[in-house]
Amino acid sequence: MISYRTFFRRSALVLLLGLTCGTTALRAQEVHRAQPTWWVGAAGAANFNFYNGTSQVLNATVTTKAPFHEGFGVGYYVGGLAEYRPNRYMGLSLNVGFDERSGAFDDITACGCAGYLSTTLRYLSVTPSLRIAPFDSPFYLFIGPRIAFNLDASFTLEQEGKPGYQVTADFDRVRKRFLSGEVGAGVDIPLTHPDAPTQIAFSPFVSFEPYFGQDPRSDDMWHMTLLRVGAAVKFGRGRVLPADAPAAQPAVVRTPVVERDVTFAVRAPLAVPVEHRVRETFPLRNYVFFDAGSTEIPSRYKRLSTSQASSFKEDQLQAVEPESMTGRSGRQMAVYYNILNILGDRLRSNPGSSVTLVGSSGVGATDGLVLADAVKGYLVTTFGLSASSVVTEGRVKPRIPSEQPSLTRELALRTAEDRRVDIESRSPELLLQVGGPPDVLRPVHIVAVMEDPLDSHVIFTVDSARESLSSWSLELTDPQFNVQRFGPFTRDQESIPGKTILGSRTSGDFKVVMVGQTKSGRPITRESSVRLALLDSPAPEMLRFSILLDFDEAKTIASYEDFLTKMVAPLIPAGGKVIVHGHTDIVGDVGYNDTLSRARADDVQRILQQALSNLGTRGVTFETYGFGEDFRYAPFENALPEERFYNRTVIIDVVPEG
Repeated sequence: MISYRTFFRRSALVLLLGLTCGTTALRAQEVHRAQPTWWVGAAGAANFNFYNGTSQVLNATVTTKAPFHEGFGVGYYVGGLAEYRPNRYMGLSLNVGFDERSGAFDDITACGCAGYLSTTLRYLSVTPSLRIAPFDSPFYLFIGPRIAFNLDASFTLEQEGKPGYQVTADFDRVRKRFLSGEVGAGVDIPLTHPDAPTQIAFSPFVSFEPYFGQDPRSDDMWHMTLLRVGAAVKFGRGRVLPADAPAAQPAVVRTPVVERDVTFAVRAPLAVPVEHRVRETFPLRNYVFFDAGSTEIPSRYKRLSTSQASSFKEDQLQAVEPESMTGRSGRQMAVYYNILNILGDRLRSNPGSSVTLVGSSGVGATDGLVLADAVKGYLVTTFGLSASSVVTEGRVKPRIPSEQPSLTRELALRTAEDRRVDIESRSPELLLQVGGPPDVLRPVHIVAVMEDPLDSHVIFTVDSARESLSSWSLELTDPQFNVQRFGPFTRDQESIPGKTILGSRTSGDFKVVMVGQTKSGRPITRESSVRLALLDSPAPEMLRFSILLDFDEAKTIASYEDFLTKMVAPLIPAGGKVIVHGHTDIVGDVGYNDTLSRARADDVQRILQQALSNLGTRGVTFETYGFGEDFRYAPFENALPEERFYNRTVIIDVVPEG
């Protein structure tokens, strides 16, 4: 049997030779290949072995006076594999390897007789599996039986109270073979170009084998459960596709697949700003969320003492630093968590104004009223307000609920969002002065520094990617032949920060190759190039505006038309750039959220363009994105209800010329 060190050295050498051959062939000729049908390779893994049951009579001569019940150990798995993939969704695999199930039982000391029992179990395992790729992606599931042939079954026993006593022997009544089952999941990460003659994939995987059938001995109650974590290296060879040949069709075709032509474009900034100073008109979400089962205002909301409140002004929030800088948009959330203090200051400064606090709780309207009264109590007591200026109301559900009868996904998240107090008002001193739906509170003006702003990003556009490609990736090569890889992607448009591409450089030229695969399995490539350079002077100050939307609402963009036309458009300079990006939270279907966020952003762009035309403002360029729930671009986290509500937004960044 080869050692661990020898095995990994040989695997690394094979992998290096495979990569070299694949790269050389790719440079030598321009051919297209189908994805391999057959794959072979090797796998290595750690076995986490869990023992349960009872073991006491070890063999004809060794019996412990106290039984052993539970144990644990870590072993190894190493073997070869073969996979047959006739299509992108289903396939078969076969794994054959050496499987160590060794471990140690928990010590027994109660009787002073039996102390330590360790086992050495090794098998030759044969595992045929059904392979399923349910999402037409590198992720796959597998399930199948396991046939095990015992190679070694020895033990070492040490007894308490007998110094130096140690027995090393073999178990008797060992089952020479048995049948069990395995279920698991993995992901195939390609290491070579899709057109390379030899395809290489690196495949991390995890599998689970329940105790059914895994009894090492024929008349013992001892059984094993396994969790295996490892990785495989797979090799395949795809057949060459004739030039311009149509892609192979499935065996049964009901509707012909028409693949649209795919065009590829790269748009880069003239200079890459590392950061922007941003003057932001930050909207106040008029909700206070309560934790499940609690009627106390959560501690994350900033509360002041009476003496602190007497001198509080919302302008002070310009200088407030968030307590934690580990999350996204820390300064913005620090402002939001002062919402009760901002509201108290505004009510105190405008004695004629008033608010209605509507508490909602799935427990009942009475519980909702308790939530509203908790907020009222803080405002009246801390800021010395008249109780008559704050009206409370209790409801089961808010007027615009997240939990709806027709929607069953992410029910826990929706329920958490509906346990809240809505702040409603008709007092103009508290509300957005121009436009916006009713009850939108006047925003707060803050200044922050934004790293890797969107106008520093390189935009990669693959026209018709959603319709024609299952996925696409990017390869960027610098003059020294260093390659950066990004992806896989599925949307028509992606952006990567220029600073990420440049790394430690201040400038650079890059060859760009888009590598995609059509939905019928045909590989496709497109090439371009890009030059990047860091901005050598401070970037101009940027303006940022945001509009907030309720759950699953795109039509409310129209209610912000006055705000966009009268407040935002006049501040956009001639020759400037406007970056409009729509976002959603993580509730709902990913594809639907992508479409929804783009629809919201497109509506904002349309309104602004019309307003700029009416104002006679010329030379303004727009970049518009719908990022959906994409975590890479989400302005806020998604763990808390208020973060998800702030992610239901369209953000407008106004970048002056130069």
